[in-house]
Formats: sequence, C-alpha cells, structure tokens
Amino acid sequence: MDMNRREFLRTAGKAALGAVAVSSLPLSAMAEGKEAPVWPWKYVPLDKDELLKRCYEKFFEYGGCGGGCFGGIIDIMSEVTGYPYNEMVPGRTCALMGGGFGAGTLCGSLGGALMFVGLVCEPQDAAAVRDQLFAWYREHSFPQYQPEFESITTVAHSINCVDSVGTYMAATGYKMADPERKARCASVTAEVAVKAISLLNVLYGYEEAEPEEEAAPAEEALAANEYIGTGISEIGGEVKVKVTMDGDKIAKIEVLSHNETAGVSDPAFAAIPDAIIAANSTEIDTVSGATKTSEALIAAVNDALAQIKK
Repeated sequence: MDMNRREFLRTAGKAALGAVAVSSLPLSAMAEGKEAPVWPWKYVPLDKDELLKRCYEKFFEYGGCGGGCFGGIIDIMSEVTGYPYNEMVPGRTCALMGGGFGAGTLCGSLGGALMFVGLVCEPQDAAAVRDQLFAWYREHSFPQYQPEFESITTVAHSINCVDSVGTYMAATGYKMADPERKARCASVTAEVAVKAISLLNVLYGYEEAEPEEEAAPAEEALAANEYIGTGISEIGGEVKVKVTMDGDKIAKIEVLSHNETAGVSDPAFAAIPDAIIAANSTEIDTVSGATKTSEALIAAVNDALAQIKK
C-alpha cells in the first residue's frame, strides 16, 4: 500500500514517541519488570509549605527556575508516592529553561510547572490549568516568599522572563549576578510551583477554588470640567488619573488606579499631583527614586489635558 510523506512522518512520529517513553524508563525499572506507568500519572496534593521551601532551594541546586520548579515538585511526589516519580532525574533535565529558555521568553518556572501538569492531566484539563496559571502570573506581585532578603515586589503584566526579571531589576537596581536577584527568582520558582499545585488541587477536588473578585464598579459620569487620562509605567503598567479644571487652571488631580510598587512609588503619588497643580503645568521635575512612576503620572495628566476642547 502506498503511503504519502505526511502519513509516513505521522506514523513514524508515533512510533518514536513510544520508543522514547519506553527508553526513558531507567534500566532498574525495566529489570524489575515494572510496567510503564499509565498516563496521566497519579496525582496527590502536596504540602504547600514544604513545596515552597523545597522549590526555592532546588532553584540553586538544579541551576535555575525550570529545574527548581519541576525538580522540586517531582522530588516531593517521589517521596510521597514512590514509583514512577522516584525513577526520574528531573532537575537537571530542565536546567535549560532558566533565563526564559536562554532567550528571555516564557519564564522557566512556568515551563517546569507545566511539564508536571502535563504528566498528571488530560490535554483539555492541562490547557485550562495553563491558562489560569498564566493569568495569575501576569498580575501576581513577586516575590511574596522572602526567606533571605527583604524586597519590594513588582508586577510584570507578562509571562516572559525578560519582562518579569527586567521590571524587578529596573525597580530595585539589582543586576543579574546579584544574590538578591537570584533569591527573587528562586521565590518566583517556589510561588509558581505552589500555584500550579493549588490549581491542580481544585481540578481534582482537593480544595475549593478561590472566589472570583467582584467586578469594579462602573465609573461615575464625569462633570464637564473633569477628564480621565492614562499613562504607562515600565514598572506597573497603566496609571489612571482624573483631572478637574477650574477655568484654565488645574484644580485637582486624583489617582484612580495603578499597579506601581508600594513604598517605592509613594513619593511620586504624593508629590507629582501637587507640583503640577502649583505650576499649573506638567513641565515639572520627576521624583528621585520614583522616576518611572513620576513619568507615568505626568503622561496621564497630559492625556487628560489633551481632551480639553480648545
């Protein structure tokens, strides 16, 4: 029977995958006569406090976020359930995920977490967990887990390593080689692992889903002398303000929303609106130490003023 090239490649691919699956089992398992595990693999909930601590430590042992996340989960699963998890050597196989797979793309901790999700979920369920994990990561303020250094937190609004790490370094001044930056990424590794496990717990009925946040109330109607403007900060994204005019003078500036880093950005929110009102102009100096927030605030006010009919 004739077989076209596409059919051949598809058939060959299936055969190759089967061969890889069998060959990936250690010789000890084959020698003991153990059967290849049925996929999806058995899932059991893990102690989140232990997972947080373990994945943080594995970041350093396994050479980065991908190995730390996947390796930490597999290590504990092997202790809790035994075979087949105890036949894996997980950490080093994921070392190349670090640094966004060396290209600053998808955060390696997400890659490591999703490798585990793929082991224990059918594709449709895995995709749902992935989407929830990505949505959480974009808006999560890292790092919350701080066992070594006290640190500010930042929100990347992105799942890419270059944005996540870059936003943090821009806000703190740390360099890639600094121990504080490494500790931050170890915390990201640990927090991603715990979130992935939490989502799997919900999927398999071990815990309740977190209640959804109520939708923000609709903005009240603006008066004729009120204007909404937005600016974009490299640290936290959108900054929204409402500017109230009194004739041709700026009478009031209200910050409606932002995702800037608490503490670091506070001086800008305290000083910039007052300075603009006093000068009746946005041609003012930024606040030292909160330059990006200052620039975003000024841009938001300019956006609001641009809506005034001349």
